[in-house]
Amino acid sequence: MAEFDHAHFLKTLSSEPGVYRMLDSDDKVIYVGKAKNLKKRVSSYFRSNVTDGKTRALVSNISDIDITLTNTETEALLLENNLIKKYQPRYNILLRDDKSYPYILLTAHKHPRLAFHRGSRKVKGEYFGPFPSAGAVSESLRLMQKIFPVRQCEDAYYRVRSRPCLQFQLKRCSAPCVNEVSDDEYNQQVDFVRKFLTGKSHEVIAALISKMEAASHALQFELAAKVRDQIMLLRKMQEQQSISGNYAEMDVVGFAHLNGLNGIHLLMIRDHKVLGSKTYFPKVPKDSQPQEILASFLGQYYLAPGATGRIAKEVILPFALDEIDVLSEALSQVSERKVALKTVTRGERAQYLQLANKNALNSITVKQSTQDSINKRYAQLKATLGLDDINRMECFDISHTMGENTVASCVVFDSQGPNNKEYRRFNVTGITGGDDYAAMEFALNKRYNKLVDEDKIPDVIFIDGGKGQLSRAEQYFANWPHAKMPLLVGVAKGTSRRPGLETLLIDGGRKTIPMDSDAPALHLIQHIRDESHRFAIAGHRNKRQKQRTQSLLEEIGGIGSVRRQTLLKFLGGMQGVKAANIDQLKQVPGISSDMAEKIFNHLHDKG
Repeated sequence: MAEFDHAHFLKTLSSEPGVYRMLDSDDKVIYVGKAKNLKKRVSSYFRSNVTDGKTRALVSNISDIDITLTNTETEALLLENNLIKKYQPRYNILLRDDKSYPYILLTAHKHPRLAFHRGSRKVKGEYFGPFPSAGAVSESLRLMQKIFPVRQCEDAYYRVRSRPCLQFQLKRCSAPCVNEVSDDEYNQQVDFVRKFLTGKSHEVIAALISKMEAASHALQFELAAKVRDQIMLLRKMQEQQSISGNYAEMDVVGFAHLNGLNGIHLLMIRDHKVLGSKTYFPKVPKDSQPQEILASFLGQYYLAPGATGRIAKEVILPFALDEIDVLSEALSQVSERKVALKTVTRGERAQYLQLANKNALNSITVKQSTQDSINKRYAQLKATLGLDDINRMECFDISHTMGENTVASCVVFDSQGPNNKEYRRFNVTGITGGDDYAAMEFALNKRYNKLVDEDKIPDVIFIDGGKGQLSRAEQYFANWPHAKMPLLVGVAKGTSRRPGLETLLIDGGRKTIPMDSDAPALHLIQHIRDESHRFAIAGHRNKRQKQRTQSLLEEIGGIGSVRRQTLLKFLGGMQGVKAANIDQLKQVPGISSDMAEKIFNHLHDKG
């Protein structure tokens, strides 16, 4: 690789604010940074007395540098975090959280629905959050269902109801689907939900008290008692979530470092309640400093696209940062309100920070304990199989019903455990139904036939099956074109098929590897095997359900693919089609009265 001519590059480099992207010889972005003065900042990487090992390693891999000028340092900070999110450079500190944050959605229907939401905001309605975890959303929905009788059912279920469901009997829904509640009354409950989710619980209680008193004066004692119970539940919920303090909106960020692992714990407080908490473990290059780690986390967490809703008015930090003023300005700019970052704490704030730091340290301890267990299992498995190292393992399984809808799974484990991103499923075609040996060969061919990256070749491949499955796998690898050859291991169940009685087969089943039922290595193999089995069954069930859904409508003459899709979309899937009566079927675009009757009779065996 030609050495980067930094002296020539620095001669023409601007001293304005901006962002720099460092690229390697393959034009891959390996680092993204921002600076108030680009020339001064980039020059610092090429000093002769740089002692930081991470910086020296970065500089040795630089082949080119791209520059983007900005008007201010704040703009540079915002652009930097967008580019880090886009390129995931290996020398940057990365917040590895691939899932979008969960929200509570209040839809814009005539009778709005409360729902869990994650992902793009395509559904019309109001989004409340984000919440730190899916569990926090589920718990909030469960509690609100007890207090506010607003529907949480799917639209397809709601549209085809002809009588109240069980939730109405449990007083957890007012059954707007069958007009058991007036639109005005339902909308009032929706407004209560809206106020509750925006931190106006006291307004909700005041409105409910007025409603209870009015009902009592009108001698509507049953309604008054119902509202009284609602008030009591709401107050009880407040007591359970309330913090003994006076801070309505605040994020507290804890930090801990132990044995090379960094943990950042975020405690979210909204409306004097603990909304939730979560610990993050950023991917950190070697020799990174705590201030650098925390600053990168704050930027990527709060400044990610669509993340402005999670920025609190006040953020408590465990220690001071050099760029705290720039970061505060950026947060204030994107949230369109003043955001204060504070490091000097006393009283209640100090107690919250101590709690956040304690949780960060505890999360690291738990994570490392889990990792130590995984490492112990890997070490014993290496000794058992006679391998110097195991960096990647894959396991295959086949699932079908009487030879139909055959699906093969491949799960991947690395040194950290399951690597879900690398999991694959294959719809097996072109074989005799029920031929598991042919299905295994099909899956292996699909997985490895076009493999180019030798780093993706596993050290061990587990085949969930006996000698026949293993032999067919070895036949496939007989003409293996790569230098690295994975070890093939069959995992045969015992005669009683009970866990702990598995037999490990190698060399086409001619050799067996004895293992104790309580051996950590066997537990690891069982985990891999069970995961491949679960993944295969889930794929098979999805395929089987899809086929059943299609085949029922395909049996009806005159129903082509367009009409099938229209029926399924309009009525909310096959369950909705089955539940619809003739009048509801007639409302589907393109379905005549005769066709609706024909569909109804076919689905209900009245032909």
